[in-house]
Order: sequence, then structure tokens, then C-alpha cells
Amino acid sequence: MSPPAWTWLFTWLLLMTLLSKLNLCDGCGPTVLGPSSGTLSSLGYPRTYPNTSVCEWEISVPRGKRILFRFATLDIEDGDCQVSYLRLYDGIGPGRSEIVKHCGLGVNIREPVESAGSQVTVQFMSGIHHTGRGVYLSYSTTEHTDLITCLDKGSDFPEAEFSKYCPAGCLTSPEEISGTVPNGYRESSPLCVAAVHAGVVSNAVGGRISVVSSKGIPHYEGTLANNVTSTGGTLSNSLFTFRTNGCYGTLGLESGGVADTQLNASSAWDWSAVPGQHSVWSPAGARLKKAGLPWAPSQSDQQQWLQVDLKRGKRITGIITTGSTLREYQYYASQYRVLYSNNGKQWSSYREPNATHDKIFQGNINYLHEVRNNFIPPIEARFLRISPTAWHQRIALKLELLGCPIPVGDLRFPRLLQFHLLPAPSGRLAWARPHTPRTSETPPYIQSDSLVVSLLGTDVVLAAVLVPVLVMVLTALILTAVCAWHWRSRKKSSEGTYDLPHWDRTDWWKSMKQLLPSKMVETEDSVRYTSSEVGRLSGRGAVPRLHAEPAEYAQPLVSGVTTLGARSTFKPDEGPAPGYSDSDLYDAPISPDIYHAYAEPLPASGAEYATPIVVDMGCHLNQPPAVCGFKGAGPAAGRQAGRSAYDTPKNASGQATPTADLTYQVPQSCAQKPAGQG
Repeated sequence: MSPPAWTWLFTWLLLMTLLSKLNLCDGCGPTVLGPSSGTLSSLGYPRTYPNTSVCEWEISVPRGKRILFRFATLDIEDGDCQVSYLRLYDGIGPGRSEIVKHCGLGVNIREPVESAGSQVTVQFMSGIHHTGRGVYLSYSTTEHTDLITCLDKGSDFPEAEFSKYCPAGCLTSPEEISGTVPNGYRESSPLCVAAVHAGVVSNAVGGRISVVSSKGIPHYEGTLANNVTSTGGTLSNSLFTFRTNGCYGTLGLESGGVADTQLNASSAWDWSAVPGQHSVWSPAGARLKKAGLPWAPSQSDQQQWLQVDLKRGKRITGIITTGSTLREYQYYASQYRVLYSNNGKQWSSYREPNATHDKIFQGNINYLHEVRNNFIPPIEARFLRISPTAWHQRIALKLELLGCPIPVGDLRFPRLLQFHLLPAPSGRLAWARPHTPRTSETPPYIQSDSLVVSLLGTDVVLAAVLVPVLVMVLTALILTAVCAWHWRSRKKSSEGTYDLPHWDRTDWWKSMKQLLPSKMVETEDSVRYTSSEVGRLSGRGAVPRLHAEPAEYAQPLVSGVTTLGARSTFKPDEGPAPGYSDSDLYDAPISPDIYHAYAEPLPASGAEYATPIVVDMGCHLNQPPAVCGFKGAGPAAGRQAGRSAYDTPKNASGQATPTADLTYQVPQSCAQKPAGQG
């Protein structure tokens, strides 16, 4: 065979090899292959796939892990899997081995498929066909056994609360969602797509979601967020929302917490439609929901930016933007980049995990409606810049940042653990931070250098120790002062209190009785005596102790007088005057210069203090009622030698002076006969 023939044969073989390689991708649809999860679909899904097409996906996860597959759709027109099929292999390349092979229309595969190693080849083949939507499946590492597909809806899970793992790439789903945060999503919405819209997980990485189901609402709002458009919806039986860490509050642009001096820009447009009247579209107007002109640069190009200084490091989880919001100036930025910095000089562009290029965020689609984008993972920085890359007519922007303060103690301690002990010139050990160059490969988790450095300072360490100690000392001093004040107040109040003579003030328990409720019930076996019986018992010293309850005015200890109520109106005894030594407080003559609360008759105008009515308890219950009755006005008759409980008032000579209306009634003695008896 001549050399030219060999040349033609070699060329033909090379061409066939190239064509076969090209055909390996002619049946591949939208795909996201992440290091721990991803999503695959055939070309044209959910419509029919092309004839005579082939697609192969090679998937690799970290060494030592295995891969778990779940099928959302398998709809291939072939009954025997000879021409059209989906096949999974363990491994990549010539040494691979088949795991499973599927085909058929409307096949429902609920059980997951696991690999034996960390590499899998997925192959889709199609022949001539008339129907069939193709394939749509997701994968993750086997540690996520609760993996779901991008088509699983809220209504597929009856639990009130549950947790699932969403794969990366669910924005390839053709299903629509209805609703938004915080009101919730309609039950018919795919869970993972709604989670991307809510900013719970990112499309590039996926992640775990915590779902809460509740009763539906009459109307669901449609919004654009994280490159996902939700539609409005009508009443449904139930809805679902997501549990988050709560770091989604506004950071002060709309409320005014961020001052105008904290807003800066590359330039500002100074223009007005009326000659002689200038209107500056300054950075101060770039506040969400603020009426008036927004920020607009003097010229529209990709070198313009708007900057926000938060004064200290914040955890920034999202951004909301609008256009001009003015009908006569329908300007807005349709795409933008985000840059961040800790010192305002060195800037880094935000990138998604595992990405090699800056992320371009979906901006506004009109001049009026808000669009939200979330940072997953969040940014932790002081300065943030928005740099528009595409716009309508010209750049115009209003915004609000979402996030929260960096929690105390959450200063990226895993990075602090990378510090090493090195000998300092002074001979002591000092912390030294390994040098990490800032490159485009730096993950988008932002660490405030100033926070890390200050944390290592001696002043901060001392403050961390001394502040809790000072707080404890101050708390102890305050408690001591309060207790001392309370004790002194209690002591002063007790000094002017009328107390019963038989109480021992040196006894601490008896002094504590003043802190107890005033209603102290007398014991059932207590005995009261009349004044005559007291006279008979005084010689034997057998007068029992009375049990009295404390009153507003404590009464003197008098035998035969009933116990006063908790709020008595009797005037307290002021004690005997100097030189007063009468043994009977109620029967002795009263000299003109001595005053006693109970010996004087009440004035005619009425009693200032109520007068006690004394019952002679010496009478027994088995005696006739007339024996123990009271005598009306007039002189007392038929007394015994013993004195009655009360005598009529006496004058200076000791003679009783009865009046027409005696102030004190004189109780009859027990020996008095009933009326009508001689």
C-alpha cells in the first residue's frame, strides 16, 4: 500500500475519534457538578430529547466518600434498553464497571442508587424516538441520606417540621414557585427552588434546609430574588417557610442609621431639566424607599461604584436594590458586582464557593420594583461597594443592606487557631500570624483583620478578664447597699411602733412578727378574765398570757377586755404620767392634772375614739340571760364587793355623778336579780 493511502486512513480514524468525542455532549442539558452535590438533565428537558444523542457526565467527590443518586424524572422511550437508556458506572475511564441501567416511559424510581467509590460516570443514550422527556436526577455524598430532588414539593411531605438536603443546581428546575419571605411559599412550590429564592441555600452549593409547614394564606406575592422569579398565587391549604439564623435585619440605610457621610461614590450626576436649577443625584439619595432622586454617576460605565461604610465590621447576608423609582427617569442597574474591604483600601470581589470568576448579581428588571440578592456564605467586612456592570439608559440605584452585628465570640476562631508561638526578641513568646496573600482564590468568607489583630492585644485580653470581674463586684456592692438601706428603714419604722409589753424586743423571732400578715388568729384555748377575777387571781400569780394580734395601735395589756381588730380605732396608751402609781387603771380617782385615755367621758360633740363595750366573761353560758345583762342609764345597784368592769365617771371627791345620758354603760354583776324580783 502506498504512503498516501496510509495518510488517508490515519486522517479518517482521527476524524472519527474527534466526532465520537463531540457526540458525547450533544445530549447534555443544563448541569451543575459540584464537589459534594449536583444536578443533571438531558438536553431539552422537560421537553423531548433529541434523536441519536449521547451524553456522559464524570462525577468526582472527595476521596474516601461515596455518591448517592436520586431520580426526579426517568422518561426514555425504549422497552429493552438496547438503544436508548441511562446507565451508571463505578469509576471513570476504561476500567469502569456498570452499577445500574434504566429505561422506559414514566419510570418512578424512589430508591436511591449508591456508588462503590468516589467517582461515577453517568451515560445517557438515545435512538430514534417519538416521545419521552429524558432524565433529571441529583446526587450528593452518601453522608446526606436525606437528599431530595429539585422537583420535590412542600406538599410531598406531610410533617409539620422537617429537615432535608438540597443539591446544587436546582435553578435548572422548570417548576415555578409562588410566594416570598417572610410570608411563605405555596405548598405546590418546589422546596429547593424556594430555598434558593429565600436565600437559605445557594444554587452553586446547595445545602440543608429546615422547613416549617402552616396554614395557607389567601394571596402569595411574587418577587425576584437570587435570580429566581416567584409568581403570585391564590389561596392554598398550606404553606411552608424556612428556619434561619435570623441575621437578615436591615443595616440602617433606610432608617437613617447610616449617616450621609458614610455614603460615598465614584461620581455624582449634577443635572436638572429646568435651566438655573441644579439637581445633584448624590450618594445620600441611595437609600431604599427614600423619596426623591437616587444616586446616579456623572457618566455610565463599569468604573462607577457606590460605597457604604458601616463604621465597624458587620455580617452582611444580603442586599436589596431598586432603580430610580421615578416615572420620568426610568433608570436602573440590571447587573452589578460586589466588592468588600476592611480598611477601605484593599478590595476583594465577591465570588461563590469553588468559582474562578467574580459573581455577577442579577439586578433590577425595571425602575420601580425591588430585587433581593443574598450572600451565601455571608460577607464580614466594614466597607461594601456596588459596581454596576449593566444598566438601562443610565445607572441609577437605591439600596439597603441586610445582616447583623458579628456575634461576640464568633470571630472566626478556626483562623485564630492557625497562629503560632514564636520567640520574641525580648525572650518571651509572642503570637505570629502566618502570611496569607490576598488572591482571587480567597474564599468569600470575609474576616476582619482589625478584629483579629485587636483580639490578640494585651488590652483586649485584660478587658475580657476584668470586665466580668468588675460587673460582679458592682453587683455585690449594689446588693449590699440595698440590703443595708432596707434594714435601716425597717429599724426606723420599728422604733415608733406601739408594742405589747410582754414582747421581748431582744428576741429576734418576735421582732420578725412585724413582717408577717397582721391577721394573727388567737389560739382556741386562750382564756379572758373579768377585772374581778383578775383581782382574785393576782395573788396567786396565775394570770395567763394573752394572745393579741398586732394592730395599727397596739392596746395596753388589760384583763377582761376583748381583743382589738387588725385596724383598731382606740387611741394608744401613752403610759402613766410621772408619779402616777394607781394599781387599778379604771377605778381610782383621777386628779385634774392627770389625763388618761379611758377615764374621761367623751365630749358631747361625739367620740374621737370608739369606746369598748366590755362583756363580763365571768358569766357562764348555763346562766339565765338576765343575769348577765346590761343595765340602762341610771345609777348602778346591787353590786358585789368586787369591782365591775367599768365604773361611772367620778369627780374629784370620788362621788359618782350620773347624768341623763351616761357615757359609759355599767354592766350588771352576775349576782343581780332579774327585773321584777324582790
